[in-house]
Amino acid sequence: MGSEAEASRGGWSRRRFVGTLGGAAAATALAACGTASEVSKASSETAGARGRQPTPETSPRTSRKPTGSGPRPLYVGTYTSPEDGGKGIGLATYDTATGRITGTGTLTGVDDPSYLAVHPDGRTLYAVNEREKGAVTAVRRSDRSILGSSATGGAQPCHLSVHPGGRWLLTADYGSGSVAVFPIDASGAPGERTDMVTHSSPAPGPGQQGPHAHQFITSPDGGHVLAVDLGTDTVYTYRLDERAGTLKEVAQAHTRPGAGPRHLTFHPGGRYAYLANEVDDTAAVCAYDPATGRLTVGEPQSTGSGTGTNYPAQFLVTANGSYAYLANRGHNTIARYAVEADGARLRLLDTVPVAGDFPRQIAFSPDGGLLFAANQRSGTVSVFHVDDKSGDLRLAGEPFASPVAVCALPL
Repeated sequence: MGSEAEASRGGWSRRRFVGTLGGAAAATALAACGTASEVSKASSETAGARGRQPTPETSPRTSRKPTGSGPRPLYVGTYTSPEDGGKGIGLATYDTATGRITGTGTLTGVDDPSYLAVHPDGRTLYAVNEREKGAVTAVRRSDRSILGSSATGGAQPCHLSVHPGGRWLLTADYGSGSVAVFPIDASGAPGERTDMVTHSSPAPGPGQQGPHAHQFITSPDGGHVLAVDLGTDTVYTYRLDERAGTLKEVAQAHTRPGAGPRHLTFHPGGRYAYLANEVDDTAAVCAYDPATGRLTVGEPQSTGSGTGTNYPAQFLVTANGSYAYLANRGHNTIARYAVEADGARLRLLDTVPVAGDFPRQIAFSPDGGLLFAANQRSGTVSVFHVDDKSGDLRLAGEPFASPVAVCALPL
């Protein structure tokens, strides 16, 4: 993250190292290796989160019905490399009514599982292995057996997703700025990759020394796959050949120089998407054309973080398309937006303290009634009840402790 992810300490990418720092230490590290504008921003960081305080409560104010009954599974991604890191994929359950999380153990044998995804049939869990020689690992959920791993061909994979058809796995390598495709066999295991593309054009943005692919997802219509690259300030659109597993670039969308786009999330209508720009601390509404795959990036707008150092991480949009939420790392809040004009506009409503430090990733429960935030620096997972009428977030008790929590996957 920041100006250049290739800088490292003890073999860690700068992206990972900064996420472990807290308070003034983080600002110092960023200032030491950032651009002049980042140094100024870091030095002006203000302490404490701004926004309205969430109120813990034991029952959600929502009209949704819980997904099934009894406890539901929750998986937590982490880094295993640091001395105080996790030991593998965290295993837990959560109560759909109260949001309470209960730890049930750890799935060991998976190195640096920093991002998680599940197969559409629910039987297989996938994790990136965010190391210099990157890989993806598949786990059978029924007995927690490791089905196998495949090399991504790149460095430091930080994101993966499963194509809706369930036959292809998509990964993004941050360190090498590459994206890759893998076939998924009948057991759920990934085979040898069928394609890999390293982003070589346009040139890296201000303060960057190379491409940094941060996300690789499928459009809602299923016709295209999109890769968000922080290093080149670009979102690339590809067509995926679903027979051969190969990629063909069809469009590029460029942010303003130095924005550092990180994650893209589509509105349910499929015509608009919301982009979190990590480096310049902005958000943007993007128009999407399903016929061509072309994305058009709108004007930058506020994340609600004020003047302090902040790195927006990820958007979520409610199933009814009425509200959007953005995780703010540094400001340590979740920004709440009203979605207007059928998805074409975001209006910032407020920011809600996340009750943790450095919310790296957020996710809804399957029914949308709960929002989970994985807080990297505090090593916690916060849970909020989501009001489907007002979009309000209400903290569901004390956060759950989990070492270096960087991804929460509720099922």
